Amino acid sequence: MASVDNHLLEVFPATVRARVRAACEPVHLELAQILSEPGEATHYVYFPVDSFVSLVALVEGSPGVEVGMVGREGMLGAHLALGIARAPLHALVQGEGKAWRMSATAFRRELRRSPVMQQAMNRYLYVLMAQQSAAAACLRFHLTGQRLARWLLMSQDRAHSNQFHVTHEFLAYMLGMRRVGITTAASALQRDGLIDYHRGDVTVIDRKGLEAAACSCYATDQRTYAERLL
Repeated sequence: MASVDNHLLEVFPATVRARVRAACEPVHLELAQILSEPGEATHYVYFPVDSFVSLVALVEGSPGVEVGMVGREGMLGAHLALGIARAPLHALVQGEGKAWRMSATAFRRELRRSPVMQQAMNRYLYVLMAQQSAAAACLRFHLTGQRLARWLLMSQDRAHSNQFHVTHEFLAYMLGMRRVGITTAASALQRDGLIDYHRGDVTVIDRKGLEAAACSCYATDQRTYAERLL
């Protein structure tokens, strides 16, 4: 990875970005790799490049539900900026690929050195909070097809490709619903010519149509990110 290729890192002042970059090492995140568990001490933070990670709230007696997603736009481990050493959520690699990894100790050291970096992290934490709040409301009030379209758009944004791989089982897990509901919703999106889905391989055919099919949460997420970080 010759360049930074992570938008949050690009927000940092050049001198801070250089120090952070020097303290990072390139890693490859594997599909379904677990990067954190709730309550566990955080030893590393991750700045995804072309990988992306699902943030999952675990509930006793159920597999949990996705409440957020981290890709090139952000980082995993942002809670360290609040002085909290333990992870709040289950973090699962949803899209494999490259990332920068930095030790928690080095990350906290840079935060102490740079108030501007801390301010940038505060804005990013706001974006994460807004995303997780929207996910909770979306789960309660929006239809399966709308939620699926939003999830596919978020995944496409972070995969940086019209094609990515995801199974019905994984979608059901992420969206907190039965597989039959996912199958019905995905079939409808395919029938409308918005996506092609075959054996877990998703191709987004009509991006504008998929945006129109998604709930308003997707546009809200995009607007919040643009207003707070760009």
